[in-house]
Amino acid sequence: MAYVITDECVMCGTCEGECPVEAISEGDGKYVIDADTCVECGTCAGACPTEAIKEA
Repeated sequence: MAYVITDECVMCGTCEGECPVEAISEGDGKYVIDADTCVECGTCAGACPTEAIKEA
């Protein structure tokens, strides 16, 4: 199950740089994760300072 970024995202960009498969990109008001590319490693969730990334 891929991860999702909630509205708690503050657009800091930390998660994008941590993603090993480049599944995260800047969206409208928050970053978004491409579910088809996500390998469910959880690296982004561990790096997020606001805990805005959750399992879908």
